[in-house]
Parts: sequence; structure tokens; C-alpha cells
Amino acid sequence: MRSGVAQLFLLAIPMLMASCALHFPEEKQETKRVEMAARAEPVELASAPDVPVVMFADELHTGLILKLAWLKRYGYVPPPEIGNHEHVVFSWGDETAYVQERWLSPWQVIDALFLPSASVMEIIPMDWNIPEVMPTQRLYQGFAADSAGASLADFLNHCSVRNDEGTPLTIADSSWGKGRLIRSPHAYYFPRICNIWTVDALRAAGFSIGGLRGLSADGMVEQVTKPKNGFQQIWAPEWQMGEGVPDA
Repeated sequence: MRSGVAQLFLLAIPMLMASCALHFPEEKQETKRVEMAARAEPVELASAPDVPVVMFADELHTGLILKLAWLKRYGYVPPPEIGNHEHVVFSWGDETAYVQERWLSPWQVIDALFLPSASVMEIIPMDWNIPEVMPTQRLYQGFAADSAGASLADFLNHCSVRNDEGTPLTIADSSWGKGRLIRSPHAYYFPRICNIWTVDALRAAGFSIGGLRGLSADGMVEQVTKPKNGFQQIWAPEWQMGEGVPDA
């Protein structure tokens, strides 16, 4: 029986790698400024009548960076530990993968992928220039209508289990920075994986994103940068070394 499960696990590895099925915890780090060598001035969010929405992506995982005041104005209720900040970083995933400070065992990977498991929404506050705080991520910026804050705030509220006071129930510190992990009422399983929550959040903000292409980080990048969505890349990790920096 165990040999059969092991074979299933080996077959699942390519799918796991292609679909960003899990957020593997990295070494905890403080949110701090990182000096950028490639630019004399830090990348600033462009001004526009609509509200900036930034998607971050590494090889597997995606998430969103949003204006906290915008969300709160339309009814989003953050955990009280977050306080007042300019931006908040959201991502979603398997609870064990976020909480456990070591790599998942093969059996935990199988459980997360093929059986409904507990999930969390991670929220991390941020005030500084986004590429300086997240220099290892690919960053893409688009703009949502201000009114889209209502449906997006509603989506984020429904990603949270609430306590008796009506605020999100948090269970642990975030995987980096000074944020929190919010317990989610929704189950995690393939194909309902981390990037699909990003798909749903972007749809709530008014963007046109397909679910199947949203299984992978590269599929998300391909979709958000289509003309109908209008996202543009504002940062790439290699730009720190002066490689591929677009002309100003």
C-alpha cells in the first residue's frame, strides 16, 4: 500500500511544481528596506484615477498587494494586529505548509493535494516602496475601478473565519514580515490551490482571469499582462543586477 502511495507522490511532484500547490515556508525575515543597485530612484506606483493592484509571483506562488485604506473604506475587516498601514500583502494556501517551519513530508504533501485540508489567508502590512520590500518577487501592477473595492472587500471577508467580535481569527505569525495567518473557512485541495484564490480575488476586483490558466504562476502572469487586464511589470529580481531593466 505504501509503495503505491509513494508512486502516487512521485507522479504528483510535476503537477505540484507546475501548479504552485503549496507555499513552502522560507526562513523568517523582517520587513525592511533593501537597497536597489540597478536604479537611482526606487520604483514608484504610477498615479492613476483608479486604484493600483499589484500581483507578485515567484516560480510557483502568487498573491496580491492592495491598498488597505481602500479595502477598509468598502467594508473589509482586517485583524486588529495589522494596524494602519499603506499596503497589505495577501496570499492563500494550505495551513500546515504555512505554519510548519520545516519542509512538508511526502504524506503531508499528498494530504494537502488530494484530501480537503485546512487553509489560511496570509496578511502582511507594508508601508515602504514595494520592490524594496519584496525584491525577490516578480511584480505586476494593474488598476481596478475604485468601486471594485466593494466586491473585493466582500471576497476577503469571506476568506476569514470570524471570532465572536466579528474580527478575523488569526492562528500564527505570517511566514515573513509582521503579519498574521487568518484561518479560512474554505478547504484546500487540488485544483483548489493557492493561485486559484488569487484568481478569485482578481475577478472580484473586476479583472478577467481564467481558472485553469491560473493554476501556475506563469499562467497568472500571462493572463494579467494581456491588454484586457493591463498589468505591467514593475519589478523583476534580476533588475537588482542591472539585467533586463526596461528603459525609463
